[in-house]
Amino acid sequence: IDFKGVNMVINYDLPTSAVEYIHRIGRTGRAGHTGKAVTFFTEDDKPLLRSIASVIQRAGCPVPDYIKHFPKLQSKQKKKFVKKPLAREAICTTPQCFLKKAKRKKKTAKENLKEKKKAKEVKNNGKLQTVSKS
Repeated sequence: IDFKGVNMVINYDLPTSAVEYIHRIGRTGRAGHTGKAVTFFTEDDKPLLRSIASVIQRAGCPVPDYIKHFPKLQSKQKKKFVKKPLAREAICTTPQCFLKKAKRKKKTAKENLKEKKKAKEVKNNGKLQTVSKS
């Protein structure tokens, strides 16, 4: 799939291999255009960083020295990471103020629905009583 006009890719989850990294960032900078890629990583991702850093370096981009000195990942470890990536907590990019506003709106909608049901029940109960008295 080719998305025209993509000039930046953000990886919130580190790819498990250099091939996957290339595939992800390949969405930017197509057809001779330039683009940027930002990848976030944690301490748990350190074993995967060296192979990705070498790809970045071969492409002519700067790589921090501390990443270059990470130990190489053995092939058994690589296979393990590819088969079973690191488990992570859910990542939410929606600002908290929007989440709270949506929660309040949903709560208000539920309350309004309950009030309508109660009003309908009261109305129906009144009709039933009137019908039963006749």
